[in-house]
Order: sequence, then structure tokens, then C-alpha cells
Amino acid sequence: MTESLQDIARRLVAPGKGILAADESSSTIKKRFDSINLASTADARRDYREMLFSADQAMRNHVSGVILFDETIRQQAKDGRALVELITATGSIPGIKVDTGAKALAFHPGETVTEGLDGLRERLVEYHKLGARFAKWRAVITIGETLPTPGALSANAHALARYAALCQENGIVPIVEPEVLMDNPNATHTIETCHKVTEATLRVVFDELDRARVDLSGIILKPNMVVPGKDSGQKASPSEVAERTVAVFHAAVPTSVPGIAFLSGGQSDELATEHLSLINAIGDLPWGITFSYGRALQAAALKAWGGKPENVAAGQQAFLHRCRMNGLAALGQWNAELEREVA
Repeated sequence: MTESLQDIARRLVAPGKGILAADESSSTIKKRFDSINLASTADARRDYREMLFSADQAMRNHVSGVILFDETIRQQAKDGRALVELITATGSIPGIKVDTGAKALAFHPGETVTEGLDGLRERLVEYHKLGARFAKWRAVITIGETLPTPGALSANAHALARYAALCQENGIVPIVEPEVLMDNPNATHTIETCHKVTEATLRVVFDELDRARVDLSGIILKPNMVVPGKDSGQKASPSEVAERTVAVFHAAVPTSVPGIAFLSGGQSDELATEHLSLINAIGDLPWGITFSYGRALQAAALKAWGGKPENVAAGQQAFLHRCRMNGLAALGQWNAELEREVA
């Protein structure tokens, strides 16, 4: 039986589970591997991702879906099975990043628009055959003295909506990711500014999704949390971050959206977990709210593994701990003492 878009979307935000973002581009994974003095070869990338996807307890209990990069959705594990099969064997859903990156937006200095719509319908047909049941497209919104401009918001929201409609046409759930950056160069904006800009961004995005006839019950929203810019000097309390973030959603996210899966942005691993838990602890929310973290789930595992086959178990243990912490946060049940427990 073919699963409906709504069923897939609901599974992605199942209670206590979240999404592993493993869709790093070749240049990003190279930077990560540089940190452990490991050459970024196809085999090394395969071994690293195989370590994560075969961490049975973490995947089965805490990971609802995995966002893959084009290379990874085509790769095989050492035993010849497709990496996609490792994911589905744990009950997790394979997904695919489909945008081709944020490029400078003409006549809008300091702003970008995300590309990748050309040929997307055909690519989605192929990705569906390869096992993908959801996709991701990231728009980047920058706050500056006069930014974001209405033109940049509109261009990015329009591209997100066209992508989302193409996904749904092909039986794929779109993750709609409009990221208001917290860590752009000279990010001196306050939490109040982030609040206003995030709300305005989401309103424009949902207007465009409506115009494109996207079925909101078959999407997942992947937004930023409402936090101050990294260079602002402002220290916002975790409870203020949670309250402002939820206020933005009540103002701008329709209740027909089944789920919200946060990006971690430039937050530390533990802070991203704490914020998620406090947001869920507010309770009585119409959306399933969880994580869609990359570095915040992987950094400790990458360090513990270090590119050495004999460290696979240690890497998987570190991965399990972060997955478990975020799984608890998705239920509003995380606390700092649990971080100190040996996973």
C-alpha cells in the first residue's frame, strides 16, 4: 500500500523521534573530516555514514528520517546493500536534499536566492525510485541593517513553494526550510529583531505555499529558533527563546501543518537540545515539534570515531547519546542531569 503524504509527514514527527540531517555537501563533509585529519574519499564518507545508519538502537528508537546527499542515496554499504536499505531496515525514512545552494540575488547586495528548480521534476522521479519519500530545500535569509528586503523574501518563498508543489506531485513530502541566519558575518541583531524577521518570513512563505496549491497537511516546516545574532552580545535565556519561538509559530504557522522540525543553526549541541525541550514543555501545541539536526547530532560521533574502524562502536555510542537526548527533548523531558549519564 502506498503511504500518503500525510502519513509520511506524521511519521517524520512521531513522538520522541526526529530527523538526522546527513546531507552535507562534499565541501562541508571535507571540513568535518579535516577536523579529525581524515581525507574525504568516497570510501571514508561511506564508512562514516554507514557507522551512523547502522547504529541500530539510535536509528530505531530516535530517528524518524534521514536527509541524504545525492552521492549517499546512490552508495552501497561494505556488504553491498544500498545505504538506503540500512535506513529503511531500522524503520526510518530516507529523504534527499534537492536544492543546489544559495546564490547571490541580482541587485540585492548581501542576499541570496536558492537554486535547483531546473530539471527538479525529473530528479524527483528518480529519487522516488531510489527510495526517497521526503526532500529538503533550504532558503537562507540574512538579517542586516536594511535586510532582509521584500524582494529577497519573495524570491526565496516563491522557490520554496515551487519546490514543495513539485515534491507533492511526485509523492514526496517537502521539508520547507526558510533559515533566518544567526551566524552570518556581523550578526549583531537582537532576539527582538529575529522574532520580527522570522515571523515575517514565515508569513511570506505560507502565502506562497497557498498560491502554489501546496497541501499543508503533507509538508514539514524546518525553521530556525528565535535567537539573537551570534555577534549581538545579547544573552537570551533558554525560556525566552522557547516562548518567542512558540509565539512566532502561533502567529504565522497554520495548524494544518503536521510538524515542525528545527534546524540547530549555530547553536551548541546541548543548547539546541535544551531549547527544543523547553519549547515542547510549553505544551498544548497543534504541531508535532522535533529536531532536524546535522552537526548537533553528529559532532560527538565524528570525534569519537576519528576515521578508525576500531572506534565504530564508540562513535555509535556517542551518536546514540545525542539522539537519545534529543528524543527526550522532543517530548519535553530533557534535563541537564541526563547529559551527564553514560549513554
